[in-house]
Amino acid sequence: MMTALYRRYRPDTFEEVIGQEHVTKALQASLANGRINHAYLFSGPRGCGKTTSARILARCLNCAEGPTPTPCGKCDSCRDLGTGGPGSLDVVEIDSASHNGVDDARELRERATFAPARDRFKIFILDEAHMVTPQGFNALLKLVEEPPPHIKFIFATTDPDKVIGTIRSRTHHYPFRLVAPEVLRQYLADLCEKEGVQVEDGVLGLAVRAGGGSVRDSLSILDQLIAGETEPVLHYERAVALLGYTDSGLLSGLVDGLIAGSGAEAYGVVDRMIQTGHEPRRFVEDLLQYLRNLVIMRLAGAEAETVLGDVPAAELEKMRIQVAARPARTWTRAAELIDGGLSEMGGASSPRLSLELLVAKLLLEFGGASEKSGTVPTPELSDPPASPKQSDPPASPEPTEKEAAWKFEPTPWGIPGESESVARAVSETEQSERSQKGLTPSGAAEEAVNSASPVPAGDDYETIRSRWGEIMETLQASHSATASLLSEHGQLQGMRGATVEIAFQNQGMLRAFGERHTSALAAVIAEVTGINASVQGVIAGFGAPSAERSHGVGPLGARAATNEVSESHRDDGEGVKKRGSVLSQAPQTAFAPSQSERSQKGLTPGGAAEEESPAPWGIQGESEPASPLGQTLPAALPSVVTPERSDPPAAPKHSDPPAPPEPGIPVVDDTPGIDVAQAVLGGTIIDPNQSPSGHGFGANR
Repeated sequence: MMTALYRRYRPDTFEEVIGQEHVTKALQASLANGRINHAYLFSGPRGCGKTTSARILARCLNCAEGPTPTPCGKCDSCRDLGTGGPGSLDVVEIDSASHNGVDDARELRERATFAPARDRFKIFILDEAHMVTPQGFNALLKLVEEPPPHIKFIFATTDPDKVIGTIRSRTHHYPFRLVAPEVLRQYLADLCEKEGVQVEDGVLGLAVRAGGGSVRDSLSILDQLIAGETEPVLHYERAVALLGYTDSGLLSGLVDGLIAGSGAEAYGVVDRMIQTGHEPRRFVEDLLQYLRNLVIMRLAGAEAETVLGDVPAAELEKMRIQVAARPARTWTRAAELIDGGLSEMGGASSPRLSLELLVAKLLLEFGGASEKSGTVPTPELSDPPASPKQSDPPASPEPTEKEAAWKFEPTPWGIPGESESVARAVSETEQSERSQKGLTPSGAAEEAVNSASPVPAGDDYETIRSRWGEIMETLQASHSATASLLSEHGQLQGMRGATVEIAFQNQGMLRAFGERHTSALAAVIAEVTGINASVQGVIAGFGAPSAERSHGVGPLGARAATNEVSESHRDDGEGVKKRGSVLSQAPQTAFAPSQSERSQKGLTPGGAAEEESPAPWGIQGESEPASPLGQTLPAALPSVVTPERSDPPAAPKHSDPPAPPEPGIPVVDDTPGIDVAQAVLGGTIIDPNQSPSGHGFGANR
């Protein structure tokens, strides 16, 4: 009958104890100097050498040549206390878990009064000392405090805090630790060589990992693996199955699915894991260990193999390919998600559901479950797409969680009742442009098809939007001031061409977002996504590209860019001029009534001319605002182009009231009033006719 490995290879000297040099060296020094205490307290995790060291200390104290730091191993005391020995009458081991009461303490106190039968000292080793009751410790207190000269106490415990302070203060306390994996792996390799057992790559690493740093637990696991083989060879696959670990093929397959962004492949691995009987929580633990190896390999580079010595060579080669597919930040974020998911699975009623939700989060982190994944069919462009209904404004994309942090005020062209006039003005402009280009109806249809094709900027914007959280994290690490400004006041609004637009709620925040911040954000976007784009700040809601306009699709195409507030018309020295510049750039198509609306209002041609005259708040002599895209507004749309301002505009005739409307026809006043302009600008507009100087906004006051 074979004896267990942890009993056959139990150390007999302090030199044979592994991983506890801080304790063994100190004990050997005290023995060599003759400074021996009457009571010792050995504490530490299970299986790390506490009881073994207590026996070695007893051998050193009772050796015929001792007390000595190195027992001879030849005398009767050394042989009796050695590995396989019968034990000594003068060394008493007591299991405190079952002998922890007052009566047991009294019996021990009576036995301590007798002198040793043969050896130098009578030594009491109290294992699991934390199980002794406070009453039992109090019964021993007097004996431990003032023992006879031939008595020595050694307390061994895994929880020294449960040993009462009056006992603990009278002992020399030596804390034991778990053994380092590399030291324990080499120790197991030496034992396998002594046993004549061959070991495949990775088996000893599994045994060390299962042992958790405990020498006794690791030896028991190794003994189990050896016993489970028909030949003296330890196979990796069988060790994985016996120890309950997840097959590395499943872990690698799930990581491959995450890298490829394939939800079908990732969830297929989860299904195979369940079908093969693996426990979901253990699978997540092994996945976290696998991600840990990937993170180390990504950050440590060529030196990673020294840290990952227990990973098989074939698995290391596969991991090198995987880790090169994503940056280090992605792997660390994935590891954090898995760690959080593992904590949540502790009390989960459905571990499989928790695992599947965790896989969904990982797919989103790796970018495999975005809206542009191949699962959603895209419409064919062989036939021209149906033109959108001109009566309805273009649909805006639903805001994400971060975009919903603001409640954008409606743009001037979003005022109720204005959409029809805007659509008619745009339609007239498109017809004028087609006639100027000489396009036939078929050519116009072909142009519509070409304009509906998405431009590359759309893909860039989707990439930037999907990785905006990562961009903000990187920006926080390198440019904290810019990150703070964006997180509190800024909002990703869209992308126009190669320019990323950041929206702000007011002009003050827009001015604060200067060159230093735009350059920092552009650099971080290039670092994270590889997209070289410029950054521009805009007012929230002005020039906001919709889902179609950000891709260059839809009837409003590039014309919507004219609604953007131009930086060139701002003058920090004149606050009045700023407000006038902003008003002059508001979309005027919303304020220009069509011919049918003029007829409904009962306007004569002269009245129409009066109505189309510049608004009272127009600034005399100010240059015409330029389009942010550098394009000239088409001349065929008189309601959009700002009239020439070389001469002061004629003041509206206040003496002639407008013609009364016909009976039964409702009057729709679609021109924006002072209240609308004040809501857009966030200030107060002064009526030029009521100006103290009588010269309107342009006067120097």
